[in-house]
Amino acid sequence: MMKNQETKKRPVVALTGASGYIGHHLVNKLTEHADVVALSRNINNKQDTAQVTWRSCDLFSMSDAEKALEGVDFAVYLVHSMKPSAKLTQGSFENMDVILADNFAQAAKKQRLKQIVYLSGIIPENEKLSRHLSSRLEVENILRAYGTPVTTIRAGLIVGPKGSSFPILKKLVKRLPVMVLPKWTRTKTHPIALPDVLTALDKSIGNQTLSNRAIDIGGPEIMSYKEMMRQTTEVMGLRRKMINVPFLTVKLSRLWVSLTTNSPKEMVYPLIESLTHPMTAKPEHMDEEISFGKITFKQSVHQTLQEEKQNAKERKSVMKPNAPSIQQDVRSVQRIPLPAGKDADWVSNYYMIWLHQLIHPFLKIEVDETNEYSIQTRLLSLPLLTFRYSEDRSTVNRSLYYITGGAFENKAENKRGRLEFRRIPHSDECIVAIHDYLPSLPWFIYRYTQAKAHLWVMYQFHKHLMKLEVHPPNNPILVTTET
Repeated sequence: MMKNQETKKRPVVALTGASGYIGHHLVNKLTEHADVVALSRNINNKQDTAQVTWRSCDLFSMSDAEKALEGVDFAVYLVHSMKPSAKLTQGSFENMDVILADNFAQAAKKQRLKQIVYLSGIIPENEKLSRHLSSRLEVENILRAYGTPVTTIRAGLIVGPKGSSFPILKKLVKRLPVMVLPKWTRTKTHPIALPDVLTALDKSIGNQTLSNRAIDIGGPEIMSYKEMMRQTTEVMGLRRKMINVPFLTVKLSRLWVSLTTNSPKEMVYPLIESLTHPMTAKPEHMDEEISFGKITFKQSVHQTLQEEKQNAKERKSVMKPNAPSIQQDVRSVQRIPLPAGKDADWVSNYYMIWLHQLIHPFLKIEVDETNEYSIQTRLLSLPLLTFRYSEDRSTVNRSLYYITGGAFENKAENKRGRLEFRRIPHSDECIVAIHDYLPSLPWFIYRYTQAKAHLWVMYQFHKHLMKLEVHPPNNPILVTTET
């Protein structure tokens, strides 16, 4: 080959949430100029192409995240954990998102990624943020915590099929001939069409002028939610009577919206709580090249409805795959305070000592020379649960224990069960999480006994840490010798 005929190597972009509604569309756009590593928890029905390689990845696992980002130059982070991630999920979406973002950011550092592009929401200034927006901002800060350059694209309501906010609005318009509109429906927002969001994400990859910046994006119009409903009815060819009321609160609204649209409250509640904020792009946070969407709201609604019709036709012509078997797994995640000057390694050791004292005199905790901890009955010394400390996967900011046995564990099925203590970057808080735990008890009994007991224990531990003095005990050691 002649020197002047050498081809330039295409960048490799990892795309989280590649099977989601934004990720699915973004894959096609990225392959025009890059090779894509498409990440998803389930890739059974996915096929690789010349430009797309599918990798199975559970981002709750740091080792999975590290393997997923091997050989990657850039990454697009589209993850959000509003939906349950296990058969029994105990914990808030905010705490789930901490783990996902922290695993991803640490893996990006290890694999030396050049940039993470993160899709977030517009953050109002000088206001107390909703849980949803607070979580979006916390995730942004965690992604930045390990040194990889991060470009955050902040959007308001994204108009597209299979999303979160717009499908809810469309269902309200379709199902309610008379619409009672509370005060929050007059709040201003900045809707943007899905194609404009895809363009902003695509143009951000490798764009060094946007490194470590947060960019607001929006469509050509700023309008209220009421106006969006009105225009949606026009596009759908419907007539709806709209009545303004001053008394329907956000708490009542979220219940009303969930019931009316038949949407899960885990998704609806955080979104409705955010609607009290004016979600408009701010000029000082906008970029000339990527911030200004071109598609009007009416055009975007029309395009979305057309795409939904086409998708419905395609679904009818394709046989549905067999549903995967449901694993009876558990994920339980809680946030606890971290005493001054202490780290995750300290709090994990202290937890074992505290738990040993809490369960006395009925149970006990013993630890052997291999760092395996065993929760046992006192009379028979029957192990109920055993945990082995993973020294090679732990740091001062993350202590990891693999669940290795005991009467309460499903020995035949357990492969990845683990307990971890993780410090949230740049904070005085810690996450305690159980992942992929498979109990041996019958499911109904487990849910209302062992699962409830774990939540009670974590609540008590949280209270205990709050009461600790500013200088808690140093170097805790679990004493197992019986007196």
